[in-house]
Amino acid sequence: MDQAHAEEILKKVIAIPTVNDNEKEVADYLASLFAPYEDQGVTIEELAYSPGRSNLIVTIGEGETALGFSGHQDVVDPGDLADWDTDPFVPTIKEERLIGRGASDMKSGLAAVVCAMLGMLEEKKVPGKIKLIATVGEESGEYGAAQVTDAGLADDLSALVIAEPTDGMRQICYTSKGVVDYHVTSKGIAAHSSRPHEGEDAIAHLLEFANEVQARLARLDKKDPVLGKLTSLITLIKGGEQINSVPSQAELSGNIRTIPGYTNQVIFDVIDGLIAELNAKPGYQLSVDYIYPEEPMPGDAHSPLVQLLQKVGLEVFGHTLTPVGGTGASDGSEFVRAKGDYPIVMVGPGSDSQHQPNEWVSLAAYHQAIAFYQQFANEFFGK
Repeated sequence: MDQAHAEEILKKVIAIPTVNDNEKEVADYLASLFAPYEDQGVTIEELAYSPGRSNLIVTIGEGETALGFSGHQDVVDPGDLADWDTDPFVPTIKEERLIGRGASDMKSGLAAVVCAMLGMLEEKKVPGKIKLIATVGEESGEYGAAQVTDAGLADDLSALVIAEPTDGMRQICYTSKGVVDYHVTSKGIAAHSSRPHEGEDAIAHLLEFANEVQARLARLDKKDPVLGKLTSLITLIKGGEQINSVPSQAELSGNIRTIPGYTNQVIFDVIDGLIAELNAKPGYQLSVDYIYPEEPMPGDAHSPLVQLLQKVGLEVFGHTLTPVGGTGASDGSEFVRAKGDYPIVMVGPGSDSQHQPNEWVSLAAYHQAIAFYQQFANEFFGK
């Protein structure tokens, strides 16, 4: 595929506004690029999440071994447009950089994978079975990847490369923390503050939970050699009605970043157990909801997959890709639940401008990424 066509594809996907929504338009466009090759055995499937939101699964080639490439189609809100030098959804090239929302996170990675696969089809040199998984909703909960995983569409993979930005493809993220977001509600009984014995203080009950849950989670003190320790923060708290009333309601939200040494079930057991203990006391009414919990992603810095990626990186870029761990969750945290036991890594183009105004990707890095993915696929299948 020539560079002009590859840039046209990237510009097109960036120009489609997919701020936590509207991914179907991207899925339809990418599907149209693969449609001319259906006579080569290409299969195209859209898995609808909700109206206007579709995951895309494209399979090319054949064989028992399957290599997966993945990327998400959604982007975060551009924020205050006054902070942008250009319209975030009008891709603009300045000084060999393409600027636009999603240029780094992660439409350049997604487009690079698509272009690499299209290049193989154009040349009729598909080295084996390769599956593209383009997801919805990564930025707000990884629920597209969860849907794809639950549908069994990632079970047949032998390895998965997610094209998230990794320092201009200088790093390979092979392990990452998971996340448990939770919301606790405390219900009490309102009363005049001069007669507090007639009420139940929802805030006091919630604060008791807050103090105790932090103490119990602190006892989970294993340290991952790469990711460090589990962390827990209470990030939102509110409650009460007015200053001279016993508060009848209170709420808090917390964010826990987990490590492979503790599954999310361990965290659920701690929180659910504490809730049950407190509710056994007279007057306590606490409940908890979990919001899109993500498992930590285990990995091995010396795995054959990481070593192969490093070999190809040295050949394409002239530098060694460094294995690293990540503190944020990604679609990989959902794909770890697939039935197949296969390694998952993240490596992709982009810059450190993700989620910022004037987000950009180097065009040189984008084109190198296409070459990297194509060569990696060939060497993965021994071609």
